[in-house]
Amino acid sequence: MSQLMENEAFKAFTTYAAIVTLKMILMGPLTVYFRFTRKSFINEEDVAWKSEEQKKKLLKTHPDVERARRCHYNDLENIIPFFFIGLLYALSGPELSSALLHFRIFTAARIFHSFAYILVLPQPSRAISYFLGMLVTFSMAYSLLSKVFFL
Repeated sequence: MSQLMENEAFKAFTTYAAIVTLKMILMGPLTVYFRFTRKSFINEEDVAWKSEEQKKKLLKTHPDVERARRCHYNDLENIIPFFFIGLLYALSGPELSSALLHFRIFTAARIFHSFAYILVLPQPSRAISYFLGMLVTFSMAYSLLSKVFFL
């Protein structure tokens, strides 16, 4: 473990992986916030103490809640592959400047993507941030594979 902590690229990876993990975790409470402020619940047990009339009003979807859920789902689709590819990339001995560039761009792209999604910024802002994050992950994967398989 001490040898890992001497690896500057690994330390950078852990920093940026922690940042995007916290960002992803915060999407849960944001969804809950929208559920309560928009009075939009999907599970009957969430409104069990209400009258039947109130249940009918509360058991519904709301665009803001669904937007937060889709944003969270998008994080899962993109951040989990980043963890695996980024970890292997960091352990493959990349130049620190290259590793930092990859990790910082990915982190900034994911944070901006969430703001663009939740605040409904005009396209192509969300699409650009999505593809930028994917490009970073593919770039790390290519670098990793080219070292392992001599592509």
